[in-house]
Amino acid sequence: MGDITKDPIFIDAERRFQDLENETKKLHDESTKYFQAINGMLDHQIEFAKATEELYKPISGRASDPTSYVDEVGNAEGIRACEEYQIIVQELQASLKPELELIQTRIVQPAEELMSIVKNVRKMITKRDHKQLDYDSTKNKLAKLQAKPERSAKDEKSIWEYENKLEETEYEYNAFNDLLKTELLHLFQLEKEFILPLFQSFYYMQLNVFYTLHEKMQNIDIGYFDLTLDIEEAFERKRGDIQQQTESISIVKFKTTGQRKPIKFQQRLAIGNRPPGRSNSTSSSVPSNRRLTHDSYESSIAPPPYEANGEPHSAVDGGGKGGAMAAALGGKADLGRSASTGSNWQSAAKSKAAPPPPKPKPGRLSANPVAETVTALYDYEAQAEGDLSFSAGETIEVIQRTDNENEWWTGKVGVRRGQFPGNYVQLNS
Repeated sequence: MGDITKDPIFIDAERRFQDLENETKKLHDESTKYFQAINGMLDHQIEFAKATEELYKPISGRASDPTSYVDEVGNAEGIRACEEYQIIVQELQASLKPELELIQTRIVQPAEELMSIVKNVRKMITKRDHKQLDYDSTKNKLAKLQAKPERSAKDEKSIWEYENKLEETEYEYNAFNDLLKTELLHLFQLEKEFILPLFQSFYYMQLNVFYTLHEKMQNIDIGYFDLTLDIEEAFERKRGDIQQQTESISIVKFKTTGQRKPIKFQQRLAIGNRPPGRSNSTSSSVPSNRRLTHDSYESSIAPPPYEANGEPHSAVDGGGKGGAMAAALGGKADLGRSASTGSNWQSAAKSKAAPPPPKPKPGRLSANPVAETVTALYDYEAQAEGDLSFSAGETIEVIQRTDNENEWWTGKVGVRRGQFPGNYVQLNS
């Protein structure tokens, strides 16, 4: 496990920046929702008044003949109240429009600008984290080579290359790290100067919105509403006995009656499917109180059981119940012979030998290709979205890589998938 560079000052600054990032997004989202909610509330009030007005205007007549529509006597006072209410809300919407535009220009848009600044800072932090990974990887590889008791010429050359690369990666890492530590402190100071006036403006804008709403709605003098009464008392007085009258209508309490269901098609077969060709004399030999059902008819013409010698019982030998039934059905005994012949054929088919089992699939076709894997040399924690975290010694399946170990490769551990630095792992042979 290699050493990982840690800067406590930067870690604390990044934690504060994460809070700023989350709160800025929340400020933008909530101010946008408030702006849309006020506009939506007024639009819903107007549409509610229009729907109530339509309910107060019942129309009778045939839909196929528009000329037959007749305006019935509706609630004239209610219709007039709806029209006046629409006018009041539309005037209220016009009065609130400047205040809502201020919320859009002084709250929502500045929050969007702050979000764009925060996104740029986040990109800079991600780049700093990548520089740290390169620096730590180079430093650990150099230390590993220097710790060898015996070095070859190739090792000496690698040590010289890693020393030069270490100076370069250390310089780049320190440049990004120092810049962020300095600039983040200034950003936090500007955050206070930005949020405080923004919050004050939002407070006074809401105050103006609610004050305008209160004044307009309080001074409504339509005449249809008695604002001196309690809201529940006024509702009960307006409703009267309309609920009892509505419940007295039969269609609002519709229930299914227990009517007898029609006879199904399968049940009609018991009396509909009689054997064709039955004469009156034949049917007269059967007692009148017994009817030949569909099931009994099928059982009467079923083939007889198969015997060991391969010859079925004769259905036309004139003796026993078989002969009587053959006479009653008038030649239906041939069905028994046909069925028994079919059973002989089936027995012969079953006696054939089973086909041989299929040959096994060749190994070159059934074997799955072996995936390329690597072993982690160091612990790596995801620094940005899309990175793959792993621990030292863990096996990683490679999905995509290049020949350069200093670039970022793509792999997966279990179900987790992402990118990781190629110089943090070692290829498995």
